[in-house]
Amino acid sequence: MLLAATHAAHGAGFYSPSVGTPGSLGTAGVANPTNTRGADASWTNPAGMTGIDRQHVIAGFQVIVPSVKFNVKGARNDASLPRRLGPVSGDSGGNAGQIAPIPSFFYVRPLSDRLRFGLASTAPLGGGVDYGKDFVGRYAIQDVALAGLALTPSLAYRVSDRLSIGAGASVVYSALSQTIALRQGAPDPALDGRIKFEDLEDWGIQAVLGLTYALSDDLLLGIVYRSEMDTNLEGDIKYEGLRNRQLAASLPRDVKIGWSNPQWLEAGLRYRLDDRTQLYVNAGWQEWSKFSENELGFSNDRVVVSDRNWDNTWHGGVAAVRALSSTSFVSFGLSYESSPVKDKYRTLDFPVDEQWKLSASYAWRHKDALAFALGATLVFVGDSALEQTAQRVTLRGDYDTNMLAILGGTLRYDF
Repeated sequence: MLLAATHAAHGAGFYSPSVGTPGSLGTAGVANPTNTRGADASWTNPAGMTGIDRQHVIAGFQVIVPSVKFNVKGARNDASLPRRLGPVSGDSGGNAGQIAPIPSFFYVRPLSDRLRFGLASTAPLGGGVDYGKDFVGRYAIQDVALAGLALTPSLAYRVSDRLSIGAGASVVYSALSQTIALRQGAPDPALDGRIKFEDLEDWGIQAVLGLTYALSDDLLLGIVYRSEMDTNLEGDIKYEGLRNRQLAASLPRDVKIGWSNPQWLEAGLRYRLDDRTQLYVNAGWQEWSKFSENELGFSNDRVVVSDRNWDNTWHGGVAAVRALSSTSFVSFGLSYESSPVKDKYRTLDFPVDEQWKLSASYAWRHKDALAFALGATLVFVGDSALEQTAQRVTLRGDYDTNMLAILGGTLRYDF
C-alpha cells in the first residue's frame, strides 16, 4: 500500500516573490532586486540596504486566498483489477485551496557609513490543497500542506558610490503534512483506509548574495542569487481504518522525504523617469529541474525515488511607482512565470502551470517616523490539464483557471 502511494507522497516547495511589503506585493515582485529604500531589502537584495540611512523596521501581514477547483473528466480502474471493485466513486473536491495568513518582519541598522546589518523573518515558500475525503482522486492525494519559515541575517557594504554588495544566510524551517486514501477492495469512500504523514520537519540553510550598481544617476542595476537548499524531512506515518490488522501492525511508522529547493538568479533595473515616477523591469531563472527528483525513505531502509519531470523556469515583469504627493505613493506591476511541468506530468498535489501576476499598492506616510501601505496581487495559475494514475486508478480532468488573491498591509517605523 505504501509503494502504491509513493508517487504522490512528496510535498513540494514554491518560491513566492511576494513578502507582504509594497515593493514586492505592489509590483508583482518586479522591484525586489533594486530595492534600496525599505528594510525588506534585507530579504529581497541585501546589497540594497546601503541605500538606507536610518534604522527602521517593517512589520507586514498578508493573507493568501486561493481558488483551486478540479473538473473530473473520468476515473477508471486498471484493467487488471477485479470487476467486483466497481467504478471509482467520489466528487470533484470543491475548492481545494486553503486560506493562509502570513506575517513578516524586517529590520535594518546602519553600522557605519558603508556597512549595514539586516534581519528578515519571512515565509518564502509553501502551499497546500485539501480535496476532502470523498474526492475521486483521493488515492493520489487527499490533502497536503507545506510551510517554510525563514530567518535571514545579512550584511551589506558600500564599495564605492556606485557599487554595493551584500550577503546573508536564510535559516529555513520546513514542515509537511499529507493524507492519502488507501483502497481496500470497495468503491465506497467510507471503506477506505488512510495513510497520514504527520509532523515531518527539517532545518536548512540557503545562502543569498546580491549587488547593486548605479549605471547612472537615474539607472540602477540589481542582481540577486539564492543557492540550492536540500530539504530532508523526517516524521511519523499514521494509519486509519485498515481492515487487515496484521498488515497494519507490520507497516513502518517513520518516514523521510527529501528534495532540493532550486537555486535562483534574478536581475532588475530601476529607472527614474522624473521626480515622481520610477520604472522597473526584472528577469530571472529558477532551476526547478533540481526539485524534480524526490526521495521517500522508510525505517526499514526502503527508499523509493520518483521523478516529477519538472523543468527549469524563467520569469520577467514590469512595474511603476508614482508619487501622488510628498507623503503618498501608488505602484503597479505585471509579471509572468513559465510552467515547470508539462500537462502529462502534472500531479494533484501540486497543480502548477504558467503564472501571470497583476499587482497594485498604496503607501502613505502618517508622520515623519511612521508609514503604512496596503497592497494586493492577483495570481492566475492557468487552466492546467492532468492525467494521473495512483493505486491502479487513472484520473483525468482539468482545473478552472486557478487563482490566488494575496492581500497585505505593512507598518514602517523609523527610529
